[in-house]
Amino acid sequence: MSWSREKKNAETGNKQSAARTVSRQRALQRDVDSKDATQKSSTPSKKPVQAGLRKQPVRMPEQHLKKPGREAALALAPRFDAPDYVGSGKLNGLNAIVTGGDSGIGRAVAVLFAREGANVAIVYLNEHEDAAESARWVEGEGRKALCIPGDVRDSAFCKRAVAKAKKAFGSIDVLVNNAGFQLHGDKLEDLTDAHIQETLQTNVAGYLYMARAVLPHMKEGASIVNCGSVTGLFGSPKLIDYSATKGAVHAFTKALATNLLTRGIRVNAVAPGPVWTPFNPADKPAKEVAKFGKDSAMGRPAQPEELAPAFVFLASPVMSSYVNGIVLPVMGGPIG
Repeated sequence: MSWSREKKNAETGNKQSAARTVSRQRALQRDVDSKDATQKSSTPSKKPVQAGLRKQPVRMPEQHLKKPGREAALALAPRFDAPDYVGSGKLNGLNAIVTGGDSGIGRAVAVLFAREGANVAIVYLNEHEDAAESARWVEGEGRKALCIPGDVRDSAFCKRAVAKAKKAFGSIDVLVNNAGFQLHGDKLEDLTDAHIQETLQTNVAGYLYMARAVLPHMKEGASIVNCGSVTGLFGSPKLIDYSATKGAVHAFTKALATNLLTRGIRVNAVAPGPVWTPFNPADKPAKEVAKFGKDSAMGRPAQPEELAPAFVFLASPVMSSYVNGIVLPVMGGPIG
């Protein structure tokens, strides 16, 4: 079989795998949605706090999205462009891979990475419109963008994605593990094996597969930044499996940081609180989405642009060459 035919077959396999994943996730979502329709919930309200240079939205739309969730479909567009953030070359000459870079935190990270001088490979499932928009913003910052669709649950895909990025950019200096799956459940008994496996394989195995694939191409000074969560630190009663995976991500971060220390490759994580992205509207019922983030310390969800600078800090050898193995909470304040 010719190389071109092998390549075509691999790309076809990527698309089919992504389509199967989307179909599987939506089937899980339909089961949870049907249970939500018979339940009521309440969320305490707080006066929203603003602490940045521009006021962020405090009212979320009453909206529910089909998985995997498209940013283009959100009634309230997440803020990712950080207009007051001025780049200063913190990532000049570096090349990055951002999984889940099509939307939400991943898009905001991709844009700020480009503003700081990095080329960015955007790995995503099948949200092609969102990925193209992320790429447009990266290129608007004067850097190269590469869109790579596929499923991080597939270790073979992770290897191919890394190979594509390496071929396009020449090197890989930063990996941001950000792709994830979340679907709530009121009780542990409500979580099916399929539900649990989808969460574990995406949020834990996907991170390990991507890190394993990228490490042979990384040199001293490179870094990996994982996306953890407030749920991995404090748990969440309706996100039991998701909380478990984010706790695993935090432990993985610390273990890999120690393992790679002598190679000069740093590994850190960011643990966000509630952030306005397609992630939660593609999980919670519409009425719950309208209350999203109101129980946070600031009484509102963060916008992706408020999270992205933390990823820049941890990725930059200029900023954090002596920072390794930390889980950086970005939650708007203390919890509890």
